[in-house]
Amino acid sequence: MVNCCLGMGLSGQVTAVIFTFVLVSPHHPTAGVGHDPLLVLDGYEDSGIRMKCFSERLFAQVQLLWTDGRGDNVTGTPLTSGTTTGNAGSSIILKPGSGNSMSCKIIDKLLKTSTESSVIIADVFFPATSPWLTAFVMLLLLSIFLVIAAIYKLRKNEKTITRESKSDTVHTRCVNAIGHCERHEKYFEELLSGCKNISFSTENAQMEIKKEIEELKEKLAEEQQRCQKESQDMSATIEKLQNEMEFRRAQSKAVTITLDETCLHPNTTSKMYHQPTLSSHHEIPPDTVVVATEGFSEKKHYWEVEVGDKPEWELGVVREDVRWKLRNKAKSTFLEGSLFSLQFSQGEYSLTGGKVVGSRIPCRVVGVLLDQQSDILYFFHVEEKCHLAFVPLNSSGKFYPFFSSGSNGK
Repeated sequence: MVNCCLGMGLSGQVTAVIFTFVLVSPHHPTAGVGHDPLLVLDGYEDSGIRMKCFSERLFAQVQLLWTDGRGDNVTGTPLTSGTTTGNAGSSIILKPGSGNSMSCKIIDKLLKTSTESSVIIADVFFPATSPWLTAFVMLLLLSIFLVIAAIYKLRKNEKTITRESKSDTVHTRCVNAIGHCERHEKYFEELLSGCKNISFSTENAQMEIKKEIEELKEKLAEEQQRCQKESQDMSATIEKLQNEMEFRRAQSKAVTITLDETCLHPNTTSKMYHQPTLSSHHEIPPDTVVVATEGFSEKKHYWEVEVGDKPEWELGVVREDVRWKLRNKAKSTFLEGSLFSLQFSQGEYSLTGGKVVGSRIPCRVVGVLLDQQSDILYFFHVEEKCHLAFVPLNSSGKFYPFFSSGSNGK
């Protein structure tokens, strides 16, 4: 027989559906040995119902397990603390929304049997907020508002009565005020003369303030000029660092250039740090040109040419067919796309095709970067570590560095 009782003092008008049943484990079924757990609804607690489960067996002989309506195990609180000689017992709080059902299973550790009692509690048994509480709160707020309105009305009426009592003395006070005005007329005239003196002092103060404002404006303008100059210096420094960084990256691609003795004029001298370079316009006399032995058809390559104080020179790269013509001392007009160069003449720099370069900085050593990944030929001012100009390479193939020292070959 399964035992269950209600210990909450609930109203008799509310009915709950309670189901209890006994399950015997199939391991060692033994009739008459198991005892049904006793379920007790102990009372309301923490927005739920406190449930207790008792067994007639000792705590050391059995194990109590709780299971909710969804079949999940729930941990209960043991009712026997610190001893194994007392009867087994456990408690738990069943809250709304947890399935409204709970089962207590007792497992006999020795006989391997189990018994279980379950209870289903209707939602009406769970504690809930009374609808009369909302009405009571609204009524309380309305009463407070009416009391405040009554106090405000009483005070307003009191002020009206006070003003009416004072209105009788207004005429008398006006007459007295006129008399006071006449008596103090002379005093006001004296005050007026004093105000004129104060006005004069105010004008002086205004002049001083204007002077200080002008001084502050001058200081502000000086500070703005100083900040602007510092900003310009900073921009120039950043630009210089960027140019130097670009130059250093180009130098990292340096290669060794060897002059082709078969393309060297007897009077031509050339001193190279890494390699020589040059370009041409339309026609270059072959006796004034030095062409390198090495040619490049891919990646990046950098070399430098010392031009010194020569009044005119030209350097850059030529295609392989142009190199063949120069080796054979053939003087001819080069087609577009066969020669790319930077030329210096009459104090001006110009690129292939006659485009004038804006820079007029004298240059004794010219750096050349042949970038065949981007199809661009760059020229650098080595001493200033800055960029001079660049020429797009509108043709492909193998290019050879060249240098021309002018029409006289010196």
